[in-house]
Amino acid sequence: MEIKMRKIIALVIVVLLFVTCKKNDLGGDCVIEGTVKHHTKNIKGASVFIKFKAIDQPDGDTTVYDAKVRADDNGYFKFNVYKGKYFIYGFGYDYGIPAPYTVVGGQAVKVRAKETASITLYITDGD
Repeated sequence: MEIKMRKIIALVIVVLLFVTCKKNDLGGDCVIEGTVKHHTKNIKGASVFIKFKAIDQPDGDTTVYDAKVRADDNGYFKFNVYKGKYFIYGFGYDYGIPAPYTVVGGQAVKVRAKETASITLYITDGD
């Protein structure tokens, strides 16, 4: 009887660990924050995308990303996440360059438990 009870308790613990783990979701106790820049210019209103469990830019368009935020007027963005590896991708416009004004780019970010990763997300027009 004692062995059976230990197995049941162990099974309950394993199930709870899998159910409560939310690594593929926003809202954890870690933060990825930063500023979107083209050279030294902050890019206001840039779209910033996040891909969970990624260190390389994913193939395809922005629909393959897991979430998106809009940078504020200073180019600042923030994601609350769980510890793990992420790829951050930015897309915006710099009206100080020739048309079509589009600037894009991305980088990998790794965060540990309860860590804040502050980055500068440099985006480029291909120069």
